[in-house]
Amino acid sequence: MLPEKQGLYSPDYEHDNCGAGFICSLEGKKTNDIIGKALDILVKLEHRGAVSSDGKTGDGAGILIEIPHEFMVKNCSFSLPEANQYAVGMTFLPQKDNQREFCVRVFEEEIKKQGLSILGWRQVPVNRSVVGRIAQQTEPYVAQVFVGKGDNELTDHEFNVKLFIARKITEHKIIASKLSQSKYFYFPSLSTHTLIYKGLLVPEDIEAYYLDLSDPLVITRLALVHQRFSTNTFPTWDLAQPFRYMCHNGEINTFRGNSSRMQMREELFKSDLIGDDIKEILPVILKGKSDSSSMDMVVELLLATGRSLPEVMMMMVPEAWEKHKAMDPLKKAFYQYNSCIMEPWDGPASIPFTDGKYIGALLDRNGLRPSRYTVTKDGYVVMSSEAGVLDIEP
Repeated sequence: MLPEKQGLYSPDYEHDNCGAGFICSLEGKKTNDIIGKALDILVKLEHRGAVSSDGKTGDGAGILIEIPHEFMVKNCSFSLPEANQYAVGMTFLPQKDNQREFCVRVFEEEIKKQGLSILGWRQVPVNRSVVGRIAQQTEPYVAQVFVGKGDNELTDHEFNVKLFIARKITEHKIIASKLSQSKYFYFPSLSTHTLIYKGLLVPEDIEAYYLDLSDPLVITRLALVHQRFSTNTFPTWDLAQPFRYMCHNGEINTFRGNSSRMQMREELFKSDLIGDDIKEILPVILKGKSDSSSMDMVVELLLATGRSLPEVMMMMVPEAWEKHKAMDPLKKAFYQYNSCIMEPWDGPASIPFTDGKYIGALLDRNGLRPSRYTVTKDGYVVMSSEAGVLDIEP
């Protein structure tokens, strides 16, 4: 966990620079091969990360995939609805039994307040022997929670907003509690579409640690991977990427201003969909998180307003539009309008993003963190921080 401010050290100045990439099927084919290729990309990006003195504790690595419905049906001891009609939450919980039970109880209460139902919990099988000695000191208990719509007729968006509210309120309550392991509590993902496996591991240990990833029933149309390099940073399990909707290779240099302005806007928040819960989910940006983690929290909030993911990313990371003579006037008008709502989150950063339906990437307007992509004849798109992450025939 991050140390407190002391001497010349301040956690306010944490920043990082990493490696990121994704692979997806243009034809929408779900295969286990995509996971294998994504993990290959992750291993090829290992030089962009760092390893601690024990030789096994990485700065953090992870993979985001679609929820493998058939695999979940087979491996859960309770029945599940149709695909995308339930949500799966990947959770990091305290190792101490009583503290873990407290976190579970708080979350389940908030889920029920939203009119949703808990379908069941599943302990995620992990190989703890691959974890480095330093990472073991803060290794969480990893579990998956399955949430149903209850008796409600909800659209996918309404369902995800209720999940968002329940999770944010739970986070605030547990952070405010006096649990000695409160910082172990974290939701890498809670979604009807995506699932994230990540941790304080080196890239080749992601598959070795999370035994699920070796199962041939774990299939996906897309996979997003990230290898973290923490410059002057204290790595933690929760700050490994990908985050719930994005990851990034670089840093947000305007982060302190972005964070302050988000805090100022919170006084004006109003939402018919969220209703009175709007005050309960604040602050949007949790204290002590990284620039990319904080950016992801703002992406999440803007998605809750009903915007699409591409629209949100273009709002937050606009192109250099103002003096761009060749840009379509409608696109320029879009950027001009949204500049009144949100100031740019400026890099240097290359930012891949996905919600399980869209997957894409963008550069900040200075373009100082370039990335490479390849479209293959057999229907795949491979994007990464650099070329050569997969062996592709010319």
